[in-house]
Amino acid sequence: MILGALIANAAILLGVTLILWVVAVQIDDVSFIDSFWGFGMALMAFTSWMQLRAPGPLATLLMGMAVVWGLRLSIYLFLRWRREGEDKRYERMLRKDREKGRFAFAALTKIFLGQAVLLFIVCSPAQYGILEAATAIPISGLALVGLALYLLGIVFEWVGDWQLSRFKADPASEGEVMDKGLWRYTRHPNYFGDACVWWGIWIAAASAGWWVAAATVVGPLFLTFTLVKWSGAALLEKGMKHSRPGYEDYKKRTSAFIPMPPSKSG
Repeated sequence: MILGALIANAAILLGVTLILWVVAVQIDDVSFIDSFWGFGMALMAFTSWMQLRAPGPLATLLMGMAVVWGLRLSIYLFLRWRREGEDKRYERMLRKDREKGRFAFAALTKIFLGQAVLLFIVCSPAQYGILEAATAIPISGLALVGLALYLLGIVFEWVGDWQLSRFKADPASEGEVMDKGLWRYTRHPNYFGDACVWWGIWIAAASAGWWVAAATVVGPLFLTFTLVKWSGAALLEKGMKHSRPGYEDYKKRTSAFIPMPPSKSG
């Protein structure tokens, strides 16, 4: 049953991904794919839950955790894309392909298919946990621990995004560094929150069975690596020292990821 449900999920994900790719080719912009990251995970959790005949409490909890997180993030990033336009990261990534007339193929292979695969992997704790909890598995103490970590992540991500949005909306902030609120304790409260959310979902899913934890730990591990070392914080900070002169001082006094009191030496 689980394998068949996962195959169905993959087929749905591929279909939606191809539709979005066609849209991207038509508008000559792939940047909105970021908003699909959260929505796609919410979709995978929901389709997993819908395939159960009688979803138990744990399955419903896991579905709700993924859907609430995913829909909020999707709406936030979609509105940001509508407001700010094409993301410079994607523009640079596809510039040569656009000049050589192979934008459509590059967008499909470099952006859409790759993100679909990564999305499916990162979302594996929710999918496996929901499908394994097909019976009336109760919400255990371990699941509550996962929920607590998830809620901590939600607070950091939602509040961090809200604080940053207000900062960017203020004309006086042009060229300045956001170092207030949660951003005083970590340079990336939203990324830290993301990581807590998916480690929390993984812990909650682990209460459905030890094999679920073993089979899906790659999801939160890869997400954390991505947020810290690959396309998240590391990529974002590359251009900060040029666009925001005070960023180097901010880096010296502020934790890179895990929230900590600011360093006095900075």
